[in-house]
Amino acid sequence: MEKLYTAVVTAKGGRDGHIKSADGVIDMELKRPKALGGEDGYANPELLFAGAWGSCYLGALGSVGKRDGVDVSEATVDVHINFNKESETAYVLSAELHVHIPGIDTDKAQKIADAAHRGCPYSKATRGNIEVKIIAE
Repeated sequence: MEKLYTAVVTAKGGRDGHIKSADGVIDMELKRPKALGGEDGYANPELLFAGAWGSCYLGALGSVGKRDGVDVSEATVDVHINFNKESETAYVLSAELHVHIPGIDTDKAQKIADAAHRGCPYSKATRGNIEVKIIAE
């Protein structure tokens, strides 16, 4: 494995804290969402994870589309990251990726969406660790 890039972000204070990237691009306060006892209007780990995964996933989708000769340049993905209570003291994430590829039928879109999920680094990182559904719409 050849390392191509390393992102460095320092977190302080947990869910009600602050994150800052080493390059200064990210520098933001975090708050738990209102549904978890916090307040709306701030970033939280699930929002950041959803955005990162969605961006990475669309890169993988682009590679699959290019390989298969399908234009996916207008594709979108809505990433739903769910914060679930597993027990009184344990929590677990689950995810749904809702993939829309304009101009192709749902069956073909599902095959391409599944192939992108197999290749996406974020999808690989979560495989076998959290429940994930890929849904072409």
